[in-house]
Amino acid sequence: MHQPLSPPATFRVPPLIKRNTALIALSQSFAGAGMPLAYGIGPLMVVALTDSASLAGLSVGVFGLSRFLVSYPVGKVTDTYGRKPGIFMGLTLALIGAVLVGLSMGLRSFAILVVGMLTFGMGMAAAHQLRVAVTDMYPPQLRGQALGYVALGSLAGLMIGPSLVTIAEAVAPGMGRDPLALPWLLLPVLIVSGMAIVTLVRPDPKEIGSELERYYPGFALPARSLTEAPVAFSARAFIRRTTTRLAIVSNCAAQANMTIVMVLTSLVLAHHGHSLAAIAFSHMFHTAGMFAFTIPLGKLADRVGRAQVMYPGVAIALVGAVLVTFTGAFWSVTLGTFLVGLGWAAANVAATALIADHAATAERGRAIGVADSFAGGVSVFTAVVTGPLVEWAGLPAAGLTAVLFALVPLVMRAVSGRTA
Repeated sequence: MHQPLSPPATFRVPPLIKRNTALIALSQSFAGAGMPLAYGIGPLMVVALTDSASLAGLSVGVFGLSRFLVSYPVGKVTDTYGRKPGIFMGLTLALIGAVLVGLSMGLRSFAILVVGMLTFGMGMAAAHQLRVAVTDMYPPQLRGQALGYVALGSLAGLMIGPSLVTIAEAVAPGMGRDPLALPWLLLPVLIVSGMAIVTLVRPDPKEIGSELERYYPGFALPARSLTEAPVAFSARAFIRRTTTRLAIVSNCAAQANMTIVMVLTSLVLAHHGHSLAAIAFSHMFHTAGMFAFTIPLGKLADRVGRAQVMYPGVAIALVGAVLVTFTGAFWSVTLGTFLVGLGWAAANVAATALIADHAATAERGRAIGVADSFAGGVSVFTAVVTGPLVEWAGLPAAGLTAVLFALVPLVMRAVSGRTA
């Protein structure tokens, strides 16, 4: 259906598409500000309402479950009605979920907390169609770089989130509010701002993707229907293709590796007597690895090929997991958590671009939704098993599991003997 990625070609990106890309990245920075709250104070809220530290990982599992449930259905919505309606639907769900999570503390209701987290997580998973929107607007030769810009917007969002917590912690006592709840009640202001920014994206990126040759003179259309009519997309057939299957597995492996290592980093450093400040500093390097280099990684994937970035990314994450698990020195662990973030970024950007390359505009939302659903399922599994695995078999066992996850696509690649 699609021609393979051709050698780098010189295309001038139209001002309209530059503008839309900037708006999408900015919207991502506002909309994504809630994720640090989900992973940072979400576990604390669970413990506060249940008085059980054993349930602390529940919040991470709920967010993985929400991604698993909604990614493919919202992809079908955006393939049918356009990217913007699906994104608006997601941000609306995220807004409702944020309010529910914030209210749950005042009501002392664990049930409302879980419902709120699930709703917020589904909304954020739907808002990930921002990535699909960007891939629509660029030819394959520039698609990886474009994804890098959106990921950089995620980094800005990660920086905004802690600011909300700082503000809430300072003003909550005077307002008679719980410091854990107030950041969630402030979050809708940012989500609404993100929605307002999305309204400025014109035309709908799906429309641009259907007429790329109009925006990029000299771009050769692949063999497909000129009308881009809805196609009978089959997730099973998409997964059966070696190239796309390996991309999905690589993305899942990097996600599983990172989910485990994010937990292990704190546990390993605490086990070796490092302070909370040192642990936070180490996590900062992990975040930098995840998002600070997405643009050059995307450019590299455009220049040398998706596979040449994706598989080394998984291998880098594997090395990082080894360093985190089997060394105790602060800087070696920090280097390891940085490499895990960097490897995840390389695998995620390259795999997403590869999947977009092999899906028509009319089916791209569902194709990337399939990959996101698998990644969400893997997140649920790793969130559930990491805690018990550490308790029953120790930190090295969990680290070895992260390494084994990363090995899967590398072994599959070697066995297949094909170029993705």
